[in-house]
Amino acid sequence: MHPKVFTIPAHRAFADALAAGLIARHGRDKTGLARGIVLVPNNRAARAIQDAFVRRSDGGLLLPRLVPVGDPELDERIGGILEPLGEAPVPPAVEPARRLMLMGRLVQRHRGCDAAEALRLAQDLARTLDQLLIEEVDPARLAGFAAELPELSIHWQKSLAQLQLILADWPALLKASGRIDLARRRNLLLDAVARRWRAAPPPGFVCAAGITTAAPAVARLLGTVARLPEGMVLLPGLDLALPAAEWDALGPHEPDEETGRRPPSIETHPQYQLKLLLDRMSVARGEVERWRWGGGRDAPAARSRAIAHAMAPARFTEKWQRLKPAERRLTGVRALELADPAEEAQAIALALREALEEPGRTAALITPDRALARRVSAHLKRWGIEADDSAGRPLAQTPPGTLLLAAANAAAERFAPVALLALLKHPLVMAQGDRLGWLDGARLLDRMLRGPRPAAGLDGIAAHLAHEGGRDGDLREAAATWWRDVMPLLRPLEAVTQSEATLAGLLGAVREAASALAGIAAWAGPAGRAAAATLADFEAASEEGPERIQAAQLPALLEGLLADVAVRPPYGQHPRLFIWGLIEARLQHADLLVLGGLNEGTWPALPAPDPWLAPRLRADLGLPSLERRIGLAAHDFAAALGAPRVLVTRARRDARAPAIASRFWLRLEAMTGGLTRSPALRSWARAIDRPAGEPVPAARPAPAPDPAVRPRNISVTEVDRLKADPYAFYARKMLALTALDPVDADPTPAWRGSAVHDVLEAWMKEDECDPARLRERAEALLDSQTAHPLMRALWQPLLTEAIDFIADQVEANQREGRRPLAAETWGAVELAGVGLGGKVDRVDRMADGGLAIVDYKTGQPPAKKAVGAGYSLQLGLLGLIAERGGFPGIEGAAACFEYWSLARCPSGERAGRRGFVASPVGGRNGLDAAEFTALAAGHFIAAAEAWLTGAEPFTAKLHPEYAPYGDYDQLMRRDEWYGREG
Repeated sequence: MHPKVFTIPAHRAFADALAAGLIARHGRDKTGLARGIVLVPNNRAARAIQDAFVRRSDGGLLLPRLVPVGDPELDERIGGILEPLGEAPVPPAVEPARRLMLMGRLVQRHRGCDAAEALRLAQDLARTLDQLLIEEVDPARLAGFAAELPELSIHWQKSLAQLQLILADWPALLKASGRIDLARRRNLLLDAVARRWRAAPPPGFVCAAGITTAAPAVARLLGTVARLPEGMVLLPGLDLALPAAEWDALGPHEPDEETGRRPPSIETHPQYQLKLLLDRMSVARGEVERWRWGGGRDAPAARSRAIAHAMAPARFTEKWQRLKPAERRLTGVRALELADPAEEAQAIALALREALEEPGRTAALITPDRALARRVSAHLKRWGIEADDSAGRPLAQTPPGTLLLAAANAAAERFAPVALLALLKHPLVMAQGDRLGWLDGARLLDRMLRGPRPAAGLDGIAAHLAHEGGRDGDLREAAATWWRDVMPLLRPLEAVTQSEATLAGLLGAVREAASALAGIAAWAGPAGRAAAATLADFEAASEEGPERIQAAQLPALLEGLLADVAVRPPYGQHPRLFIWGLIEARLQHADLLVLGGLNEGTWPALPAPDPWLAPRLRADLGLPSLERRIGLAAHDFAAALGAPRVLVTRARRDARAPAIASRFWLRLEAMTGGLTRSPALRSWARAIDRPAGEPVPAARPAPAPDPAVRPRNISVTEVDRLKADPYAFYARKMLALTALDPVDADPTPAWRGSAVHDVLEAWMKEDECDPARLRERAEALLDSQTAHPLMRALWQPLLTEAIDFIADQVEANQREGRRPLAAETWGAVELAGVGLGGKVDRVDRMADGGLAIVDYKTGQPPAKKAVGAGYSLQLGLLGLIAERGGFPGIEGAAACFEYWSLARCPSGERAGRRGFVASPVGGRNGLDAAEFTALAAGHFIAAAEAWLTGAEPFTAKLHPEYAPYGDYDQLMRRDEWYGREG
């Protein structure tokens, strides 16, 4: 029987044209359509065709049965009507989660990798096996390839050997479970339907519409449908006018007589998949007819010819030079090239919003770039538009998915501060309870975890919070109280990670932690239900999965499991505006189509590598090449270009580097001589968030509060800040804004200095500066659980040298009659109407009765220039306090000022040296102690009278050369005025 195969050209709306034709052919009888069956590729296509019938109906219509053949890419099951009736039942398909776990165990057994890597490779293995099954390639053919292809690299030979072992074990595992692979079951069902219909055709018509996959089982079924008495096949966008030379060049070709190998096919061409399907259906292109009905929302017919010219195979593109201008023109297609993805998303949102201004007009964005789709969706919410993003989001990127990953990360890192706080601050945690109170506690914990990491585990954090001392004593106690209530919620998660655990145990612990922290909010909504179902499936199947699971592998393993699950929004979004992925866009149509993300690597995407089969093996086995997906993307692109109005967009750079324009974009530009641009959209995108008027940079801040409210107490360490950067002093003392260390920070010089000061203070107060006991105390600091690993690994040699220097120096001083009096002692006096206070690192009594003021420096001592300019006078001010009796129990005047530097000498010699206060004019013996005290007093009095008791404004960065810290640069908006003022 002559096959009845039709095609609907790209410039016509496929679903509308299909509905119009079927109504014209079978709609005269009121039940004629209802007796028919329409086979479609997937559920999304079924919905598009159903909507098209509704648009064509006049009040009421009995629709044909729309049956999805099942799309392996969407993991869709075959339509129920295709299940065999009256035949031997086909075994059920193995559940996807169980299949992945079984394959993961096989991969781990034969490759010896960890669980996360085994499951990642198992996902690739599953795709490779599915391709073998879909293309009906017997895996047993792999056995002889290693011997036949000795030129394969050792890597591919090893992979092939492992693949043979795995595929040899796989059938036995499936047989024991009474299951078969989903792809094999699909083949069996399709063949059973084809046999049944050949023997007894259905009473009504059968139409296969929009199916483009060239799988052998699908091709056999379509060949059967095309030859039924009331059967027909409708192909989307088959080019009947493509020159024979170009059509034949696509392939597949006959094997070469000498080599026996097939010449390469042009699998990246949009027509290749359709040509392969026709070959497998035993239908010649000349037997295909054009569908004569239109959908009423079509582009000009010339559009299809221009699209075909633009997508011509590379060696035939020279014909562009012979085309008439009208044949090269893409009327109705505009282009827009933006600076970056953010600007591209804004412009697309504006184009879609503009389309809605016309009543009844529809618009859609088609893009494989999910990040771009999310950006556009977010921009549309500016106008209250909820776009139907039918491609969905990976479960790993939804709130329930990120909550599960946060719990897994916290457990894997033994509740390190960053991972722990990310979990505790997750938006779903306590979402249905006292969320504000919970966040107050989490912020307190955040404040207390600033700085170097505490000991690992929940108890390590509790011990850190129990540490006494410091100005934050009340906050620390409040954080500790809140933490005691939180710990029981996380104990089960910690317990399962501290011992040998199964994958089921780890997944169960993550699930229980999510429930304890978020309650029902963790499992609510489409994403929550998907998360619950996914975890339940993998927990149930995990006993058959990989072994040797460690908590550190859990985050990568869980992310891999969640990333493959797409969460699609429920129906009921905006009725005229849509966002589609490439698969979802097939057979869909809109009055305006925006094709976004046209950069190489995005559309088309880079071919995913196959870690199991070398490209040469895939070709010899007859499997699709890795580039065939580019051909599918090209067909999707060509079909989308057939809309009445099209806007193609790209960004000149992505988030990391300049981007390369898609090969499709370059073809359109080359064939047309340059697409028509839409400059208005670019201007709107740049203007929509631009503030009105020209930006006015901020002036240098110089607040001048009333002298009555200015501070009347100051520390010796703050005098330099007051003089060099008065605004920073104002922000710290009057606004009470203090800089916070990062969470889980590396030890800074200030932190290391504090640790050394604590050691030296305890050494003096408890060991009476016994030189023999100092190294013991330093080693105890390094060996303690609270010591940062970086400090132990990198700073230990330097600290040991510096400590030995201090011990030797003190011992030498004691032989000269000099003895320590006090360490880390606070003193204060009143001077110029201001209270001046400070803590001295150490005070010694000299042999002649004078005082020596010692300052420990983990860095280098102050430079002479700074002292001469009136800065770095901390020692002099401490001497002034001592001279005026400000230190309890210490009398006398300072006779010596010393810096004991614990850093390495500039020449790289042994760490530790003693430096004296240097004269600003370079005096050999340093500045006289009395002169230094007087110098410090004079500078302090001048500063106090200007800024503390006077009305001098607190000018930002008054002397920037002596204000190296940028804690308040953002607050003072430094970048707006620095360098602008003279």
